[in-house]
Amino acid sequence: MEFDPREILRSKRDGGELSREEIDAFLEGYLSGEVSDAQATALLAALFHRGMGERELADWTEGMLATGATLRWDLERPVVDKHSTGGVGDKTSLVLAPALAAAGMAVPMLSGRGLGHTGGTLDKLEALDGLTTELSPGRLQAIVREVGCVIAAQTSQLVPADRALYALRDATGLVESLPLIASSILSKKRAEGLDALVLDVKFASGAFFPDPDRGRELARVMLRLARGGGIAASALLTSMESPLGEAVGHALELAECFEVMRAGGPADLRRLIVELGASLCCSCGLSPDLEAGRARIAGTLDDGRALEVFERMARAQGARSLELPRAPELELWLSPASGVLDIVDCRAIGLAAKALSGGAEETSIDSAAGLRWMRRSGEQVRAGDLIAEIHHSGRGLDEARRLLEGSIAFDTGRSPAPLVLERLE
Repeated sequence: MEFDPREILRSKRDGGELSREEIDAFLEGYLSGEVSDAQATALLAALFHRGMGERELADWTEGMLATGATLRWDLERPVVDKHSTGGVGDKTSLVLAPALAAAGMAVPMLSGRGLGHTGGTLDKLEALDGLTTELSPGRLQAIVREVGCVIAAQTSQLVPADRALYALRDATGLVESLPLIASSILSKKRAEGLDALVLDVKFASGAFFPDPDRGRELARVMLRLARGGGIAASALLTSMESPLGEAVGHALELAECFEVMRAGGPADLRRLIVELGASLCCSCGLSPDLEAGRARIAGTLDDGRALEVFERMARAQGARSLELPRAPELELWLSPASGVLDIVDCRAIGLAAKALSGGAEETSIDSAAGLRWMRRSGEQVRAGDLIAEIHHSGRGLDEARRLLEGSIAFDTGRSPAPLVLERLE
């Protein structure tokens, strides 16, 4: 029978479940050009609104994985990775990958571009002059063997269907879908050939799923998909009520990562990196318990080993130096009132940073632009106190100011959420 994408669209639109054969045909058709962007968007919209059954989601993930190759390893160290569902100022991958490598693990990290209000790990890393994240599978594996870790983009060989659909979801406002997020993450991670995986699942206003119950549901779905692929997995449910650390913006975030890898940096950022790393140390058997895992990861930050690995990785990926661009202008954004600060819309802070850097126009990203967020929910502030530094070149400044004004309130009576709400094994 001849393949007709319209029949698949009608079936899902009307609440049906896709078969593995239909999934494979649709994904292959999209990659070959037989299925148009409009048809792919229609299917994504139907999946967004109708959801997926457990069998259907497993088949969708397997189908995306089958569109490309899977990395194979023959190493004396466990192959591990971490994935975050995305947040504002979330730069943990940039520190955690080299810290894990310095602690005795191999990390073939496939990361993404900015999605929605979040900044992409690849965009942040590419603030370094000359660095490329577009690597062939062979070069990716060579860097992991040589250095211990790599942070790279998906290639045409590794999960190409997810690479194409990821960009389409962002362009069409179809990001906040539990099954689409879960399958996107797990198809990439399974393609890496992992032994162990830790998931950083965000909740609160800066997350794609603000409700912690939805975040917990997403974590459990991803844990099932990981274990179905033979990966030892754990998850942390973490708060995105405030920006993570202080920096929000590509070069600013990378500079903050260097601070953490020099035994400094914001306490919340360091703590989350250590917690995520400890989970992986336990999952792959390098540490007997979480306390020992924490000490193992923290040691790589305090003695400079993580920074040394990062520099070797960056140079292997083409970076000419670790110098970062700086924005030409600095504006201080001051508190408009006195009281107990409450960050009521962390997502708006992410969008403000995105406006300063040029929005969604990837070809013209201003890597130097962004924010340094200086206050946390629950702090007592006075009118005129510094809330944030705005690093800019004039681009998007009015939009950023407008968004920042709506991001905070005072004396709401809310208690700040804990950084780590729950650990799921």
